[in-house]
Amino acid sequence: MEIMQVTGSLVCTQRVGGLKHWNLRVLRTAKGKLNVAVDPVGASPGNWVFTASGSAARFACGDPDTYTDLTIGGIIDFWEPDG
Repeated sequence: MEIMQVTGSLVCTQRVGGLKHWNLRVLRTAKGKLNVAVDPVGASPGNWVFTASGSAARFACGDPDTYTDLTIGGIIDFWEPDG
């Protein structure tokens, strides 16, 4: 798991069937790298979230047939980032 910050949404009008109709969010790591994650929890820009990656990401979204390797597992209510 990794903590990241939501920077925005990603809209795709055409996608493979394995992504279904999941919301997609753009996340930024602590080092500034951008990632795209499936969002089953409804995170908003500015939210800090924790993520599941790899094969665990498919199970974290509730459907192991989803094509994802990064899923938002939850929205962090309180956290003071270092730095």
